[in-house]
Amino acid sequence: MSPFGAAIAARILDEAEWRPEPVSGARLLVRALEREGVRHVFGYPGGAIMPVYDALPGSSLQHILVRHEQGAALAADAYGRVTGEPGVCLATSGPGATNLVTGIANAFMDSVPMVAITGQVASPLMGTDAFQEVDIFGITLPIVKHSFVVRRSADIPAVVAEAFALARGGRPGPVLIDLPKDMGVMVAGPAEPAARVELAPPVDGQALAQANALIAAARRPVLYVGGGVAIARAERSLRGFAERNGLPTVATLKGLGAIPTDHPLFLGMLGMHGSHAANIAVDECDLLICVGARFDDRATGKLDSFAPNARVIHLDRDPAEIGKLRRACVGVAGDIGAALDRLSARPDAVAWRERCGRNMRSTAPRYDAPGNGVYAPALLRDLSKAAGDRAIFTCDVGQHQMWVAQHCRFSRPQAHLTSAGLGTMGYGVPAGIGALLADPDATVITVTGDGSIMMNIQELATVRRYRLPLKILLLDNSQLGMVRQWQELFFAENFSEVDLSDNPDFAEVARAFGIEAFTIDHRDEVSGAIERLLRTEGPILCHVRIDSRENVWPLVPPNSSNVQMLERTW
Repeated sequence: MSPFGAAIAARILDEAEWRPEPVSGARLLVRALEREGVRHVFGYPGGAIMPVYDALPGSSLQHILVRHEQGAALAADAYGRVTGEPGVCLATSGPGATNLVTGIANAFMDSVPMVAITGQVASPLMGTDAFQEVDIFGITLPIVKHSFVVRRSADIPAVVAEAFALARGGRPGPVLIDLPKDMGVMVAGPAEPAARVELAPPVDGQALAQANALIAAARRPVLYVGGGVAIARAERSLRGFAERNGLPTVATLKGLGAIPTDHPLFLGMLGMHGSHAANIAVDECDLLICVGARFDDRATGKLDSFAPNARVIHLDRDPAEIGKLRRACVGVAGDIGAALDRLSARPDAVAWRERCGRNMRSTAPRYDAPGNGVYAPALLRDLSKAAGDRAIFTCDVGQHQMWVAQHCRFSRPQAHLTSAGLGTMGYGVPAGIGALLADPDATVITVTGDGSIMMNIQELATVRRYRLPLKILLLDNSQLGMVRQWQELFFAENFSEVDLSDNPDFAEVARAFGIEAFTIDHRDEVSGAIERLLRTEGPILCHVRIDSRENVWPLVPPNSSNVQMLERTW
């Protein structure tokens, strides 16, 4: 328990002493959430969490009633990504808690601050296989930063304060609070504060000096950017570092927007579906400056052939990431922004920068696809241009996820929310809900597929209930497109269980939920569709039928170097 948490506990309990009515644990929980500045809570009620729901009316918290607990966790995830503060989700015990697990794992994989609060059976019943009892503490141990089981109602304020400090501190992530039902009902007694602090490691001056020496000696440097830049809110420092050194820059899926994707130095996303220019530059570089990335397999391809001739400088907030997968010549742990500001050396890399730029221009994607059907990459490019800098894209998982990453414009990382590490289908609509509540002035666009939207389509009811102006672009190829593409290329066209031709009419489904919707399937309808999507004040779904045979290019085959890209032939 941090000193801050102990102070919160004492202050809340002091307030309770002069109140004429007893203060239950549930009310202490609600007050503690208010003191953390929480405005929105995503959840679904049930038996064990009912005392908390009894305490919610009259508080300053707006509870968002989702239609499935997974939707609550994924909405809280997006809320945390946009605000940088922990998103909060609530669920009851048993299936309510287990339904949160995918969303908690999603936040853990992408280092998103979250506090998940679950009801639990009453303390005397724990361990007896009581109705709706599961050991959610044990189930989630591998996918949380920390877990609490409340044993005394008086501890609730301090537990909440510490949970929030842990969720947002260091490398952010989810924290679980499991609240037995009797602890929510019981009147609080005196608290016993303890101490726990999480300190940021100082930036190593000697490591920075070594990094500066490597940068000064480099002739073919590449800046490799990951999601840690957004977590640290270090975009300004990163852009300054890239620009003063003229560094060709590549990004992971989560790193997109850390430097604007239309910036002259930006070569594109790297990796399995990365751009030709990005993958070639990394392969040929003599210095790889990795900032807030973790050498994920989707980015590196075959690891022993990734940047084979490069020395590596690795900057990360989490010391455990440095050297975990690729040995770094210099590792710099700590505040990424402060470290970038102190990297002052300048490489002699003008010729290299110009060479990378020429390669990027000569291999830029084409948008003149044959035929009269809707070409998804062109649609997404035009939509992102029309939506402008205030847009936030929340994206599901599949072919459309890669098309968004490749062809949409992002000027900030908070404009691109997607499930990167876990690859959670069904992320898009709940994330759109969370993003709109976090930033009501943004134009929030969910890009989804016919497979992904069915995972959490019930959340259209949540969109309608709260009149959220979510713009949904549904790319429908009547297939599980990414699986079908891999079966086509690597499994001898043995198409197994990817046919979704019995999909419902998605426009009719949306209208049944009370959401405006329309369908297009020809290229000449695209500009009008974009205008209608963005002009409509309330929620709207644009159902787009596309060619079921369309693939994502480039593609690096499994167990291959990133330079062994399969590319489009037309």
